[in-house]
Amino acid sequence: MARVPGRELVTAVRGWRGCSVCKSCALRRFSIQPAQQKKIPNRYLGQPSPFTHPHLLKPGEVTPGLSQVEYALRRHKLMALIQKEANGWDGLDHTVILLSNPTYYMSNDIPYVFHQDTNFLYLCGFQEPDSILVLQSIPGKALPSHKSMLFVPRRDPSRELWDGPRSGTDGAIALTGVDEAYTIEEFRHLVAKLKGESNIVWYDLAKPVHAELHSDYLQPLTEIKARNKNHIQHIRHLVQNLRLIKSPAEIERMKIAGRVTAEAFTETMFASKSPVDEAFLYAKFEFECRARGADILAYPPVVAGGNRSNTLHYVKNNQLIKDGELVLLDGGCESACYVSDITRTWPVNGRFTKPQAELYQAVLDIQKSCLSLCSPGISLENVYSLMLSLIGQKLKDLGVLKSSITESHFFKAVRKYCPHHVGHYLGMDVHDTPDISRSLPLQPGMVITIEPGIYIPEDDMGAPERFRGIGVRIEDDVLITEGAPLILSADCPKEIYDIEQICGRKS
Repeated sequence: MARVPGRELVTAVRGWRGCSVCKSCALRRFSIQPAQQKKIPNRYLGQPSPFTHPHLLKPGEVTPGLSQVEYALRRHKLMALIQKEANGWDGLDHTVILLSNPTYYMSNDIPYVFHQDTNFLYLCGFQEPDSILVLQSIPGKALPSHKSMLFVPRRDPSRELWDGPRSGTDGAIALTGVDEAYTIEEFRHLVAKLKGESNIVWYDLAKPVHAELHSDYLQPLTEIKARNKNHIQHIRHLVQNLRLIKSPAEIERMKIAGRVTAEAFTETMFASKSPVDEAFLYAKFEFECRARGADILAYPPVVAGGNRSNTLHYVKNNQLIKDGELVLLDGGCESACYVSDITRTWPVNGRFTKPQAELYQAVLDIQKSCLSLCSPGISLENVYSLMLSLIGQKLKDLGVLKSSITESHFFKAVRKYCPHHVGHYLGMDVHDTPDISRSLPLQPGMVITIEPGIYIPEDDMGAPERFRGIGVRIEDDVLITEGAPLILSADCPKEIYDIEQICGRKS
């Protein structure tokens, strides 16, 4: 509910759909500073608020560590990018539309835990399904001036009895700091005003995030716009460009995710006495992450014992890891909307065999060389090229590749033993900003992973027998800075001595 100073009455003015809105909201229209007069309702909303969860959120925060001002600044930056893209489109209005995720169901009426679309989440922090964010230019004012609107599910006591509380329009405004909020049904009034050729719509129609909302409200609009000279413009690539560079507040969240995951790895190493079930290590890792405040795991972890480590995305995690085998665990957590992604490989009995140690140390040396290259101006593709060359040389040293191999066959042979890239961008998603090229020069504020590996299947008759059935990957999360890279997962042990000390200690 809006709190008006002094409780004085204000004159009503006409809103975007011809309905009265508060004059103070109408006059404010664009400011990086969100409305300060909005008080969080004294009730549970559809997500944590500073009123109901003061242990998680400070006053003014939308999600832990991220304020209304931060989200408003993101919207401002997006509209500034649109201003650049729209150069030459003078006199036209611009409307950005982003859909939330729907609720997905595992069977009949049993839902999966809801997870918000990260582009939508990045721009407003609203964590309820079946919602729409709209950013709209203001007639008579130049971009990036705009107003922000949320269209959210109507409060419904009968549904809230089953599904939990909803924020409603008053809660959405007060929590997120957007200019206006309406029920989702009212979105059709806005759509009717977007059909003319004077309005440029920015919306990702190729892969609609919410099929039902797209079908109900936006499919007819896209068909009309397809016949106009002003076609619908894609917005996803602009949002990803913003997400690529992390703010100081985002970096703090990612430091927390990295530290939590590193501690979970340490405890999981300590618990992995041989023989041990992969499912036990999975459960141990998830418990240790969540016990330290993680919301969920960032993705289904790989817990691969023995030869199964040579299956890159092995997630069955249902075998017994025998004495003398290595386990490769690729896991991460999500903490307050930001994720980690770490991989470690270790012996479940606490001691590397000589062949295991040789292969492991080779991968570790390669990873350290790749990490040292992570600086502004260098691209992930550059690091990948270095990784392939280093892996090839190590494979020659270990006798896996013949020293006489020709240059034309060299990289093909190397990719047989490491078929994946050296890394990817990291942020709100594990494979973050996937449309951004890995040839882009790294910049301060980017977060990437560095994850070289060598995988030698047990049926590879061309490799020395002592290495067959061993797969090793070592992965860290890296913040690019003006100087040396900052390893966000530095607390996670990876030296052979440290791993053997942890795995060999007594409980």
